[in-house]
Amino acid sequence: MNANRTAAPRGLILLAALLVAADTVYAQPAAPAAVPAAPATPTRAAPAPLTAAETASLRALYEKLRPATLRIEDCPPNDCTEPNGVGTAFHIGDGYALTAYHVVSEGRNLSAVTLGKGRYTLEVVGFDENSDTALLKVNLPAQIPSMPLATARPAVGAPTLAIGNGNGTFLTLKTGRVTGLDVASDQADFPSGVLELNTRLQPGDSGGPIINAQGEVVGVISYISVARRGGITSYAVPVTRTDARLAELRRGVKREYPVIGVGLDSWLDFLTNLPADRFAEADELLGLGLGTTPGAFFTRVSPGSPAAQAGLRALDYDEDGKRIAGDIVTAVNGQRVNNFSDFQFAVRRYQPGDTITLRVLRDGKTLDLRLTLVPRTAVRN
Repeated sequence: MNANRTAAPRGLILLAALLVAADTVYAQPAAPAAVPAAPATPTRAAPAPLTAAETASLRALYEKLRPATLRIEDCPPNDCTEPNGVGTAFHIGDGYALTAYHVVSEGRNLSAVTLGKGRYTLEVVGFDENSDTALLKVNLPAQIPSMPLATARPAVGAPTLAIGNGNGTFLTLKTGRVTGLDVASDQADFPSGVLELNTRLQPGDSGGPIINAQGEVVGVISYISVARRGGITSYAVPVTRTDARLAELRRGVKREYPVIGVGLDSWLDFLTNLPADRFAEADELLGLGLGTTPGAFFTRVSPGSPAAQAGLRALDYDEDGKRIAGDIVTAVNGQRVNNFSDFQFAVRRYQPGDTITLRVLRDGKTLDLRLTLVPRTAVRN
């Protein structure tokens, strides 16, 4: 049976107005990406427009650093008849380049294109899906310049330069200011602890550099949020010369999300962050038959996944729309979860190979189920 049989159109309309009156929709400049760390208290400031002197200085840096920036395409270097641009990277020296992991995570025939339109092979040396960063080794000519990494993170209000391939353009510049530090994401698929910028980035800019006024890279472009009124806020993963994560990537560390193998169908996406005090109200309006105890429910269990092996049950309904199955997860290793987003955040505090205990509400009874997390790519959707 299909869980969406019970979705009353009137209930959906009411809930859309009642529960998700948020002003922001998250979107990434390229493909799906990352996961948050523990939320931090952000520092923010209202941005002032760039001065004429700042704009001129950033444009001069663009001319200097543009040749060190790369366009990443899913296209073999020796047979590229239909180039498909997927994002941006930048050379940091010795043939190594940094990018966002989601830029390269799904590519099969990736190559890097330089300002002079030369195309070169690349390999992914290491990546960290949690922070949406990846280190590439690119077969670049010796004369290709590199970008220096900053020794410290930027200050709020600092002017910045971005270079990328947004919306199909080729290595263009965009400028702005840092408006927030250590900003937490409210979605588990996006990194937390990031730089917030008022720069209007676009799909294709992902993986590009955020450069300070001294010409040093302070961040790797990761994602954007698009307000329903059209405003764009951009986010970049901070990076410095002494970043421990960069040292790990150079050693070849490849770190994926941990998963258990459950999912929520898109028609219920607006309930991902359902507040605990609205759980019963949402259940009544939609007729899901979940009861009044808040928790994470799901509509899919991947075959062969840890969730399937542990016997987790997805939402299921009979022909009359009555719920006949559907577990509600209320805690992960004792940590209370109230919705699907909480569940994702809780799971991603751990690593593939870790064993966790889920507190599950099933048919009015509480169960504890143990399962071992696996890397994201080990699970078939």
